[in-house]
Amino acid sequence: MTPRKACLIFNPVSGSADPDQELERIKELLSTQFELDVQFTTEDVSADQLAQEAINKGDFEIVIAAGGDGTLSEAAKALGETTIPLGVIPRGTANAFASALGIPDTLDEACETILSGKTRRIDIGKCNGRLMTLLAGIGFEAETIEHASRDAKQRWGALAYLVSGIQQLRELELFEAEIETDDKIIKVSAGALTVANAAPPTSILAQGPAGILYDDGLLDITIISSNTWASAIAASYHLLQTGLRGDAAKRDDIGYLRAKRVKITTEPPQKIVLDGEMIGNTPLEVECVPGGLTVIVPMLPAEKISEKLEGLPDLEIEEKPPAIKNE
Repeated sequence: MTPRKACLIFNPVSGSADPDQELERIKELLSTQFELDVQFTTEDVSADQLAQEAINKGDFEIVIAAGGDGTLSEAAKALGETTIPLGVIPRGTANAFASALGIPDTLDEACETILSGKTRRIDIGKCNGRLMTLLAGIGFEAETIEHASRDAKQRWGALAYLVSGIQQLRELELFEAEIETDDKIIKVSAGALTVANAAPPTSILAQGPAGILYDDGLLDITIISSNTWASAIAASYHLLQTGLRGDAAKRDDIGYLRAKRVKITTEPPQKIVLDGEMIGNTPLEVECVPGGLTVIVPMLPAEKISEKLEGLPDLEIEEKPPAIKNE
């Protein structure tokens, strides 16, 4: 059988293991089915640039990204709205993208997933003109990401975000938010808002609903309205527990809903983090692009509950009339 041509995008500075040994192991496993063209990211050459070059060449059947969440998300965004499948080999500190899709976090198992060739069309989002693979966070979520230092992430991995989050909770302040979807306008006091396309259980502030489906054509919006340090700690712990179990949140200071598109304005303006990158301040507009990315994945998502808003403080909901379609 003739090997299929694959572009392997490898980030040599991701993770803490020996990159040379990891690359050799990846090549050993994948060369049984693929003719690999290995490309390395650098400070000047990003994964999305390399993925776009692979697309432009037109002779690769698959693009494989090996690195942390930044590398994987960049490659995914380049391949968004194309038919070229993405193979994922997580080698970072958090590996949220792989975890959200159920992709194993060991080299051998991730490569076995790619060799299985089971592709699935998943959703992506368009967020303030950019493609989104995972989630956008406002308020507390953004502050947590911004203050988690690179050094802390290198030393502690995903725990760096937990440490940063605890520090930010001490400075928690509510803001006024207006959340507009196709069928309603919600006004509420919030400390954090998360709009998720896909998210693993460790993305705590996205875990309002019972599991985040990555191919349902909808976004998942979680609202956190805790107004004290103690209640915010309790809400975060509740979300961690329910997220790990795949249950929906039940606290009155946590709400959630699903929508194809959402616009969020806040007073005062709040910082926005998109897939781990700070992109500016609110307002935020996100639209789901159903089936916008093809990924090789090993599992199917489970069903979930769709909405809970009752109990949130200072809540106002205005139902919108159905949109009139032009004949």
